[in-house]
Amino acid sequence: MNPIVSIIMGSTSDLPVMEKACKLLDEMQVPFEVNALSAHRTPEAVEEFARNAKGRGIRVIIAAAGMAAALPGVIAASTTLPVIGVPIKGMLDGLDAMLSIIQMPPGIPVATVGVNGAQNAAILAVEMLALSDEAIAQRLSDYKSGLKAKIEKANKELAEVKFQYKTN
Repeated sequence: MNPIVSIIMGSTSDLPVMEKACKLLDEMQVPFEVNALSAHRTPEAVEEFARNAKGRGIRVIIAAAGMAAALPGVIAASTTLPVIGVPIKGMLDGLDAMLSIIQMPPGIPVATVGVNGAQNAAILAVEMLALSDEAIAQRLSDYKSGLKAKIEKANKELAEVKFQYKTN
């Protein structure tokens, strides 16, 4: 099994956040890899990874970083693959990381999800892959149907909650 999604973190301290992406990709049966690379501490390795990712069969990259959050942009600068940035909550509740990721120069786009939004990053990656893979598209459709069913169940449960002035 060869990975088609690559999850890259600035350090292993990001793993507790990024586990949600791993779990979603696992649930969707999408082969993925997870590595730690630093835009500041291992810049040559980051550029080599980005240049070679497509040739290795990677189709989408999810890059997580906190604070200066240069990693997603550095990767995007060295590949034509779609890069999804996950800002990691840090010094300024993740605002610093989010601003670093979303303020990319023209020609170097990085799709960005919310702070600590690893699960949404994985869903976005699966949506991209589903454009050309019917099996993944079906699993994604089933997943989203499950989300709908959870809300419908919650509303039925809420209907049973009684308060004196509750009208529904």
